[in-house]
Amino acid sequence: MTNELAAVILAAGLGKRMKSDKAKVLHEINGKPMVMYVIETAKKIAGNNIVVVIGKQAEKVSEIISKEYKVTYALQKKQLGTGDAVKCALPFLPEYSEQVLILCGDVPLLSYDTVNRFYEEHIRSSRDISVLAVEADNPKGYGRIILDNENNVSGIIEETDATDAQKQIKIINSGIYCVKKEFLEYSLNKISSNNAQSEFYLTDIITIGYNYNKNIGAVIGQDNEELLGINSIQDLIAVERIIQKRLGIIS
Repeated sequence: MTNELAAVILAAGLGKRMKSDKAKVLHEINGKPMVMYVIETAKKIAGNNIVVVIGKQAEKVSEIISKEYKVTYALQKKQLGTGDAVKCALPFLPEYSEQVLILCGDVPLLSYDTVNRFYEEHIRSSRDISVLAVEADNPKGYGRIILDNENNVSGIIEETDATDAQKQIKIINSGIYCVKKEFLEYSLNKISSNNAQSEFYLTDIITIGYNYNKNIGAVIGQDNEELLGINSIQDLIAVERIIQKRLGIIS
């Protein structure tokens, strides 16, 4: 655990594909809201330096989290994308923090060991931005990580904006980043919503960093299961089965 690290957890979405009125991160896995698994992991590495970005059913989400954890909340009033969500969190980050770990409230299988290894590599390599990636046989639906001729990360392209050639890329973005706070603040003020979704993509900070010759790298996760995001009830059931297997509840 280090004081210079702060964690931002993105938990503002409703999750339309869940086909439920309940805020996405409050859907339960083994009787526990999925966001609680993410906060538990974040606490181990960032201590109390945690900002949870809330939006849909903000009061309910904060009420449930606050029963177990002491965190800071940032409100995203409109769903304008991940870049906007992180921007909402910036004023609430501790002044003394130098690095920002960005986690997703719907990726509950992520372990402390993976996050710690990711953070250590970010620091060891003196990076401005690190992105946690995964190699997928079926990358459909995910943002692809673009590498230049020297294998440096030059950008991340969302599937809706990708060319046919880019859709063949199998290294995908997990949505988990570690960024120097100073550069995060600078780059979030540079992104625009000029894309197919008319949203502010957090991924655009990669292209901005690359254009400014920043040190950007991808860390390939060892365990693909850990980086599974929950976007539907089917995903929720699949993740619950993985957790039950790990706990020995089912074989």
